[in-house]
Amino acid sequence: MAKDKKLIIGNWKMNLSVHDASLYLHTLSERVKSHRSVEVVIAPTTLALQTLSLQVNLRQFKLSAQNFYWRDSGAYTGEVSATQLRGIVSYGLVGHSERRYVFHDTDKDIRYKVQAAIRNGMRPVLCIGETAGERAMGETFDVLHDQLLTGLANVTSDELDQVVIAYEPVWAIGTGDNALPGDVTQAVTAIRRQLKHLYGAKVADDVQVLYGGSVTASSAADYLAIEGVDGLLVGGASLKADEFSTIIEKAFESTKKKA
Repeated sequence: MAKDKKLIIGNWKMNLSVHDASLYLHTLSERVKSHRSVEVVIAPTTLALQTLSLQVNLRQFKLSAQNFYWRDSGAYTGEVSATQLRGIVSYGLVGHSERRYVFHDTDKDIRYKVQAAIRNGMRPVLCIGETAGERAMGETFDVLHDQLLTGLANVTSDELDQVVIAYEPVWAIGTGDNALPGDVTQAVTAIRRQLKHLYGAKVADDVQVLYGGSVTASSAADYLAIEGVDGLLVGGASLKADEFSTIIEKAFESTKKKA
């Protein structure tokens, strides 16, 4: 994806029934204007993905999985693989803080999920970020370094352009305690510096880096204006049609300013 194209992902988390998700997608499709300079992705629950894949206008929205298992098939009761999601989703969230800290996804799980997504034609969205305790101890950059290093361990230079990095400070997710633009700037700068160290400047510069963490319609423009931020990973605000459509419009406005 071109670097001048903003990426907006709405993570619905464990909300909306299949019926309600279908109705909400219909509402969104009426309110969200399509812009070539903005790619909009929605991540409903796994249960709703199949239904929405038959309903969605792919020129307007792409679909993302919230989670998947890293093996392609086998005796893994209750799991869904990236292989089974092929043709349904274009993206897959990997390493979201709720997967790390609530469901205890390990570094190995996350590393293999990134690889599985690429292997199956999905763009993995690798989520990284520090907890409140790690931030208080001054460990933010160490955490970002470790999570980025382990998450990308199996990714080659030729595959890196398929990966999206989402900086989501755990202490800001769903708390209303917004990260300041200066904090995000420092984190994104550190992420890009490490990508250049690992893959070289030419390859690293093409990686899309998003910000997520209590993003709202009122704060979206400030985050989108940060140098090095290529889009947003939106949680609760993506469940409000008016607010999510406003965020998308602000993303479009940000591309016009840089044109």
